[in-house]
Amino acid sequence: MLDPEALAQLRALDPLGRHGLLPRVAGLFETSLDSLLPQLDEAERAGDAARIRHVAHTLKSSSASLGALALSRCCAEVERLVRDGQAEGLGPRLGELREELARVRPAVAALGQPPA
Repeated sequence: MLDPEALAQLRALDPLGRHGLLPRVAGLFETSLDSLLPQLDEAERAGDAARIRHVAHTLKSSSASLGALALSRCCAEVERLVRDGQAEGLGPRLGELREELARVRPAVAALGQPPA
């Protein structure tokens, strides 16, 4: 679900966890989802391809930084479809993006929890 190598790179920036980098990054990602998902829903309802592309681009970068590589790839595909003027293919891809988000979100939330 989350790429161990990407997580290791984040952990290496705060090896002792003193600065709470990983939980903070995870929290920022979750907060951004709270803003971006309603934007994505609204853009899809309105048929606003440019805004869909913007949201997908933002999610692509942030999900890759946390190691949610499958989600990042879904976002890249949505971005590509919009760029190439293939809006008719967006529905299924947006469904895949949402499914991947549903898988990733609990894993990201767990990063924000203190170790047991």
